[in-house]
Amino acid sequence: MSDSSKFSSNTKDSTIVPVIIIAGLFFIFGFVTWINGALIPFMKAINELTSAQSLLVASASYISFVVMAIPASYVLNKIGYKKGMSLGLFVMAIGALVFIPAAEARTYWMFLTGIFIQGAGMTLLQTAANPYITILGPIDSAAKRIAIMGIANKVAGALGSVIFGALLLSGIDENQATLSTASDVEKIQLLDTMANSVVTPYLVMAAVLFLLGILIRKAPLPNVEAEPIEAPKDGATTKTSIFQFPHLWLGVLTLFMYVGVEVIAGDTIIAYGISLGIPAADAKFFTTFTLMAMVATYALGVVLIPKVISQTLALKLSAVLGIVFSFCIVFTTGFTSVIFVAALGIANALVWPAVWPLTLKGLGKFTKTASALLIMAISGGAIIPPLYGKLVDLNKADYIAQGMNEALATATASTKGYWILVPCYIIILYYAIFGHKLGLKKVNTLA
Repeated sequence: MSDSSKFSSNTKDSTIVPVIIIAGLFFIFGFVTWINGALIPFMKAINELTSAQSLLVASASYISFVVMAIPASYVLNKIGYKKGMSLGLFVMAIGALVFIPAAEARTYWMFLTGIFIQGAGMTLLQTAANPYITILGPIDSAAKRIAIMGIANKVAGALGSVIFGALLLSGIDENQATLSTASDVEKIQLLDTMANSVVTPYLVMAAVLFLLGILIRKAPLPNVEAEPIEAPKDGATTKTSIFQFPHLWLGVLTLFMYVGVEVIAGDTIIAYGISLGIPAADAKFFTTFTLMAMVATYALGVVLIPKVISQTLALKLSAVLGIVFSFCIVFTTGFTSVIFVAALGIANALVWPAVWPLTLKGLGKFTKTASALLIMAISGGAIIPPLYGKLVDLNKADYIAQGMNEALATATASTKGYWILVPCYIIILYYAIFGHKLGLKKVNTLA
């Protein structure tokens, strides 16, 4: 065996354990993130909210990425990736504990506070974990490693959605029917009972997160740093500012749009199914459909990238599929339309794995700051889904004013709201074709 082959083999072996550990972290924040699909209709019921108000669950989770991303970058520069991941788990555990007094008071803003704190912990965790896994091995196979992370993330999300769907949405249709005829006293008692159903699950979640935070501190994770885009003879990069990387800023915009459509696909599908008249007992599984579609596509990415298709081609195909499926959602009805929402998981799966390495390539000493900017782009999940909810509410009011009955107006408005996806996927397509090359014409890209 040649020296280069031995080096490649040793490098591969040395990354197996870190990859498994980071995959475990992606499993954790996948579980926590994707229970929002069950939380949204649950919060809507116990707090008697509109569609737009209920989607503040997603906003509270994802807006934390804007508020905390730059502080997270500062923390990581001080304590490093490993301790940063551990601290992120501790913060997430604190957020889980806030659900206990929130349930006792049945106060929506307290629930949102707990969700925000968990989002802050996930911000720190993701600001550390995503660039870490990107630069842990060769940059041209980074999408493959991130796809493995995606499988762990979405399998956990599917489990979380099913578990919390069973815990929180069981009997919700019957409870809604009871609430419509109950007296004020009976109504308060029933809503309080429903709210208290979150206490035990979140106590368990907090305990697990605290334990994992301790374990990750002792995990065998090597220190890694990114390579610079340019390496002059004196070893110093010629780039002096983060603003000298236009492909980075377009990557941030692309990720913003992507997270928005991903959250819509995963977090609205249960409520969408219910709006179409599908019983909650069946609809509670719909987020799992979306996530399993993503897992299957991630698996394809692991096999095909980079040997068969490039990261760039994967991104182009994803954007085109997103546009096609969005049109299919709007122009179909009933369960068929729900299936196309779930199919967005196929379109979404490889966007995140492709955008990260395309955006972080060659940023060198700017990698941690750039990672913070990309994490801030996760705020797309805070802004775009509520815009979908607002669009649904406005269309519903218009349809009712035109004489349509409320049930049909809700279903029709919910379907038409998915038009918001189309411009998002167009921007992703632009980045896949042109945007990722800007400012990199003199260096090798990942095309």
